[in-house]
Amino acid sequence: MADFIFKISPNIVLGSYTTTRLGQLSESYGTKFMIITDPILKESGTQEKITQSLTERKIDFFTFDDIPVVADSQTVDKALKLARDAHVHGIIAAGGAKTLNIAKAVASLYHEAHDLYSFIDGSRPTCAPLPLICVPTTIRDSFLFTDLAPIVDARSSKAKLIHTQNGLCRLALWDPNLEVTLTDKQQSSMNIEALCIATEAYLSQKSTFFSDMVVEKAVQLLSYALDGSPTLTVTTPPEVLLAQGGCMASLGSASSSLGAASLLSLTINSRYKISRSLTSAILFPYIIEDGAKYRLDKLARLSRILRASQENSSDEEAVKALSEYVRERIAKANLPARLKDLGVTIEQLSLAAEDAGELELINTLSRSMTCDDLFDLIKQAY
Repeated sequence: MADFIFKISPNIVLGSYTTTRLGQLSESYGTKFMIITDPILKESGTQEKITQSLTERKIDFFTFDDIPVVADSQTVDKALKLARDAHVHGIIAAGGAKTLNIAKAVASLYHEAHDLYSFIDGSRPTCAPLPLICVPTTIRDSFLFTDLAPIVDARSSKAKLIHTQNGLCRLALWDPNLEVTLTDKQQSSMNIEALCIATEAYLSQKSTFFSDMVVEKAVQLLSYALDGSPTLTVTTPPEVLLAQGGCMASLGSASSSLGAASLLSLTINSRYKISRSLTSAILFPYIIEDGAKYRLDKLARLSRILRASQENSSDEEAVKALSEYVRERIAKANLPARLKDLGVTIEQLSLAAEDAGELELINTLSRSMTCDDLFDLIKQAY
């Protein structure tokens, strides 16, 4: 087990209608902000709800929502120029993972003199960042609590990881009411992805007793949200339980590491604009079956916490029940069950496996893997 180093950077505020406190909570970081937001939030009217408390407190801001399907370097460059020209005091990000990652890159590199692509190619920032406030509109974000921001290199369509300063995100404001912009299928795939992220963190070589504790609680909360509480003592609404479970899965992942499904979903999304949640959901059962070869005990424990298996079942039975539980969830939500259903060829996916082999995350997976091993996993799920 890896050494335990405890450090939490952002102040986390989670609960219904917490966005109404955005103006109050952001005042300590400045009076002029750039808000980077997912364009769908404007269409649904959610953007106005998020910015209302800023307006009421007369905090100066402008919004940037020219965001494509993926978070690419051209978008970061454009947003970075606008932020610098406006001389903002901080960045507020509202949206899903791609929006938050663009904002992380902008806040991190605001004071840097070097070209954006030098950081995409591996340089690390040396200047202090702008304060960053994140308002996630999905239940999970694997990189929110880390010092990495995945960005698509527009020159090659490859996923790259920009290193950011420690403590970049000052405040994470999690409001379950913001998830209403998602379709049922999107919500279902993200629920499964949150379980996948938690499971990968649990199996990782970097896991600690702390990350294990956080993951176990995350899985319990997600279980209550998805299948109901086993007792009447839990009266928290499902949407709040999902936000709590997703937040803790993200925190557990940051304290440990992502796994092969998350890594491949990142590189496949970068090249082919396919939803990371869908790809992770498809790969998840195969991650469980692979993990059963070396961490049967931990997977069996997660299966029992999730109530996918009986308490008195054997470890082998529990892990089998866990993979079946995930597949049943995929079928019930009418999600694609195979990678071939996503409209990509096996040859295209081989390029994504090669891309994954070039990212540093491959060194912290649940077991030692090469890009050939990742491609074997793709072939099983294809």
